[in-house]
Amino acid sequence: MTHGLVEHAVDASERAILKQIYSFFEFIGDASTVGWAAIKRIAIGDISLKDTLTQMAYAGVNSIPIVLVTTAFSGAVLSLYMSQLLTQWGVGSLVGGGVALSIARELAPVLTAVVVAARAGSAMAAEIGTMKVTEQVDALRSLGTSPIQYLVVPRFAALVVMLPVLTMFGMVAGTLGGYVVAKANGITGASFLSSTRIWVDVRDVEMGLLKTVFFGAFIAITSTQQGLSAAGGAAGVGKNTMKAVVISMILIYISNYVLATIMFGSQTTL
Repeated sequence: MTHGLVEHAVDASERAILKQIYSFFEFIGDASTVGWAAIKRIAIGDISLKDTLTQMAYAGVNSIPIVLVTTAFSGAVLSLYMSQLLTQWGVGSLVGGGVALSIARELAPVLTAVVVAARAGSAMAAEIGTMKVTEQVDALRSLGTSPIQYLVVPRFAALVVMLPVLTMFGMVAGTLGGYVVAKANGITGASFLSSTRIWVDVRDVEMGLLKTVFFGAFIAITSTQQGLSAAGGAAGVGKNTMKAVVISMILIYISNYVLATIMFGSQTTL
């Protein structure tokens, strides 16, 4: 009897693993289909400017306050640690460059994307998921309207455009936060700005902004795909909304490493 229970547990574990593998490849297939369909429609100009501007305002403009707060205090914390550490080594003049470079390349792009995924991505998944379980998506199809064109395309375009804009605000706020804290820890403003000009060049900013184009695409595709695949009423919408945020964040961090390796991996020094 014990042997049978063990075999049953093993079989259940194997089925769970196979189910997870199947779900993973199902997500890859669905997300690729949704993303490719959205890109094709944008390429041929099949996009509603009004809906896109609405999504840009919601996902972009309305996210500015939380992006500013998040990046400003992250830059402040980074500056606090670097000011204390580098001052002990006698190279406090390098704080500005280190803080600004970290913010331009990593902190501002990644934190902005995470904030937007949590705020706007979850809302997109919940909104579309609710439409799906209440059969509004089926109603669109019955009227001859493509859910991809009506629901996915404006959100995809809005996030791809607005993520770099939000990141620029984040870069400024993060650097400013670092500047204030550095001054409070004995670093002169002149030395902070001087090392920033030496260490950070236009390419660092450009590559940081380029990352967010990919991040915006991943967030939009994941959120809309999870919304369109929602089932099972309110519980299903909540589950897929959570999955949209989690998967988006995972994709952001994985793609950030890949992009950082491609953009900066060949550089031997900062």
